[in-house]
Amino acid sequence: MSHVEALKAVFPLLDGKDLASCMRVCKLWREIAGDDYYWKCLCAKRWPSICKRPMLSSFTYYKLYLTFYKQQRRRTFRPPRLSFQDLEFYIDIWAEETVIFSEVVPGPVLRRGIENPPPGISDMLKFHLQGPDLKMSIPAEPRFTVPLCQTVSVSVLVSRKDTNKIACIIGKSLFDYVDRSAYRALAFDYLNFSPDYPFTSVIRAWVSLLFMESGNDAVIDVFGVVLDFCDAANSEEEVLWILDMLDWK
Repeated sequence: MSHVEALKAVFPLLDGKDLASCMRVCKLWREIAGDDYYWKCLCAKRWPSICKRPMLSSFTYYKLYLTFYKQQRRRTFRPPRLSFQDLEFYIDIWAEETVIFSEVVPGPVLRRGIENPPPGISDMLKFHLQGPDLKMSIPAEPRFTVPLCQTVSVSVLVSRKDTNKIACIIGKSLFDYVDRSAYRALAFDYLNFSPDYPFTSVIRAWVSLLFMESGNDAVIDVFGVVLDFCDAANSEEEVLWILDMLDWK
């Protein structure tokens, strides 16, 4: 078997990534591996229906494969149009109809997060707070307890100093799930985006109450509050883009 025959026997067995790599070895390998028959076989595995019709003369199966099967790269965002310096957050928490926590939080304070967690918190919470993702959090000062027999809800509004407008992040949603293994009580709401972004996907905002063991299963001892958009945004840049797209009034 000649060298060329060996290549023609091996190339049909390769996947697209390896076949494309072979095209960079030398001119001969490029000519052989570039045979559109090999690429049609790969396309037939991925999109069998498209191989049932004649390919346009200006297009090849090689180009089709590279266009739609290339590895997706992480998109880079343009710098957001606002910063945490522009923002102020209003967080209110109720037990039944009694306010148990109410704070106006400057954007940089929420961005900085809980720098010194209290001693005695769980290792899971330490890992959560010290992770690489953005943690928009504040300590509950003074700390408060939440009776689990009562309905507990939260609202979060945000204002921006550059336009003097305000938007709703969470509109009095219930903390209807308590994860004792993670030491968090969770509430969420769906974000309302500006009509300027009609095709924005559904994204939830979450508020977590961080708590410690209190020795009383009927209450949770809350030491911190976290706001996040972990469904869609984990970095400062991504969070600011989401906030900028809100329905500001």
